[in-house]
Amino acid sequence: MSEKQQNPWVEGLQTVALSIFLALGIRQFVAEARFIPSESMLPTLEVDDRLVVEKISYHFNPPQRGDIIVFRAPQAALDAAHSTTNDAYIKRVVGLPGEEVEVRDGRVFIDGAALEEDYIQAPPAYTWGPQVVPAEEYLVLGDNRNSSSDGHVWGFLPRESIIGRAVVRFWPIQRIGGLE
Repeated sequence: MSEKQQNPWVEGLQTVALSIFLALGIRQFVAEARFIPSESMLPTLEVDDRLVVEKISYHFNPPQRGDIIVFRAPQAALDAAHSTTNDAYIKRVVGLPGEEVEVRDGRVFIDGAALEEDYIQAPPAYTWGPQVVPAEEYLVLGDNRNSSSDGHVWGFLPRESIIGRAVVRFWPIQRIGGLE
């Protein structure tokens, strides 16, 4: 007795449907590609860099200082940018819940100690704080401190707004590599 042959059109449609389902599932829950639209993260990230953002690790461990994260912009950020869209932003985690953060004299201070930041474009030319980062919130700043609409403009970022952590740049080819 032979097995019944499946219609090749049905088999093709099933394959396409499964592929779409898997692609959407991976993008929704595991990882997704993002591009950089602004200069707020110079010199670390340049305009039109393409990144992979992983979405799993923050389900098990909280964000750490120095992580580059992608997040849904809070309403205060959208208001500051005069944006009517639900934009995603990318910034660096600087202040953790419970820490006192202050920006003065061109440096960031965490609980009174100056933060070493060899990744910024230039020292911040503004003062901010001191303020204590609330529970389940973070202070995020762009690496291009003086040209970034970030936490020093619109406040703290709620943890539930975080989409994921930027882990690798895959474009342009000459800049492929991990992010720190």
